[in-house]
Amino acid sequence: MKRDIILAGVGGQGVLSIAAIIARAAAAEGLSVRQSEVHGMAQRGGAVLAHLRFSDGPIYSDLVPRGGADLIIATEPVESLRYLAYLSPEGVVVTAAEPLVNIPNYPEIDGILSAIRSLPHSHVVEAQSLAKEAGLTKAINMVMVGAASPYLNIPIENIEHTICELFATKEPTVIDANIRALHLGRKVVMP
Repeated sequence: MKRDIILAGVGGQGVLSIAAIIARAAAAEGLSVRQSEVHGMAQRGGAVLAHLRFSDGPIYSDLVPRGGADLIIATEPVESLRYLAYLSPEGVVVTAAEPLVNIPNYPEIDGILSAIRSLPHSHVVEAQSLAKEAGLTKAINMVMVGAASPYLNIPIENIEHTICELFATKEPTVIDANIRALHLGRKVVMP
């Protein structure tokens, strides 16, 4: 079993938390895990990119090769399109629907979402409203973990446990809201 994943978004959206949760959950399954991050201007609303690879065999590089990603998880729709060159022909794009307009010439959102939906395997997730429904508007990243979870081949209970560990210092209500966000995201993509 192997998964090569590109995670993309904008600084402050929790992309690296998504990577950390999936990486820890994969490691708890006894899998080899490699991760690489680029977040140079992330604190100022710049792009954030992480490569995450896990496998039951050896992994020889931290970076996902172009055309080799099984999955692109994006918290921002334009960012999901930016990294399409990494997606394998059978790969899946799971992206939040809501744009983070941080540039004056941000492309027209309907065209962006239409391009994503035209891909052979994609899910556009209304992450903002699901996070609000979960009771924590900041939990958009947990919605995205849930929406990607059917493609991870990691038991959902393991992902839940990892979220609880990662947020162990937070209020129980915050942990509960993140778990609800995880399940709401998962429900959107499950058949």
